[in-house]
Amino acid sequence: MSVADIVQTMQAKFNSSAAAGLDLVFQFNIEDGENHYLVVKDGTCDVKQGDSPDANVTLIMDKETLKGITSGETDGMQAFMAGKLRAEGDMMLAMKLGELFPV
Repeated sequence: MSVADIVQTMQAKFNSSAAAGLDLVFQFNIEDGENHYLVVKDGTCDVKQGDSPDANVTLIMDKETLKGITSGETDGMQAFMAGKLRAEGDMMLAMKLGELFPV
């Protein structure tokens, strides 16, 4: 499964009602794969490959950690505590991902 496939899975789980009124960019820097970012704006979610200069929060992890978090096999907070996930920028936004993309 590629990083693009994993991110597309996230987009399919997107909870648009949790995103009402939001205007955010989540950057995913994947250490062993390609980077992607999600633009969440007014109840919509757009996935793009590459790096966004406007990221509100950047999440840094490997592909396996991303896959585990999006499938629900890995708890994001546990991955963070174990050092498998690093966040730069607005840490509170990282917590909002669970609402926006319920497993």
